[in-house]
Amino acid sequence: WLGEGGGEEGEEQEGERERMAGQQVVVPRNFVLLDELEKGEKGFGDGSVSYGLADGNDMTLTNWNGMIVGPSSSPLEGRIISLLISCGQDYPDRPPTVRFTSRVNMSCVDQRNGMVDSRLAVLGNWNRGYGLERLLLELRREMTSQQNRRLPQPPDGSNF
Repeated sequence: WLGEGGGEEGEEQEGERERMAGQQVVVPRNFVLLDELEKGEKGFGDGSVSYGLADGNDMTLTNWNGMIVGPSSSPLEGRIISLLISCGQDYPDRPPTVRFTSRVNMSCVDQRNGMVDSRLAVLGNWNRGYGLERLLLELRREMTSQQNRRLPQPPDGSNF
């Protein structure tokens, strides 16, 4: 009868619970990405950004497509801007790599290949609590920064 006596086994389990109570549970990469996939498929916010797997058969959940609608009050207003996002094996502990496929002129984008660098604060200060939605929303917000609003933009439909 397990309920009687409070033997050693019960004390060990209680001690383990106490030790675990002070620790933070780290959610595995695939669980985080499956959650992001579900969120991306359902849609969120006002539809100004979206994302999904680049290949529905990608069991590693590595390669994603992103889309940003160019914000009003920016030279990119109303444009559909496409990106490729790669979540490496260290995601979400390390940020994904992000590359625009649509040509945009922004201070954090390498004009040779569309790669977004760590001057974008969300990438430079990444933490595992961030996600693809926040990344895309921060890129969209950056499009309206004073610095980027002044930059001339390539014609709509241009690609890297």
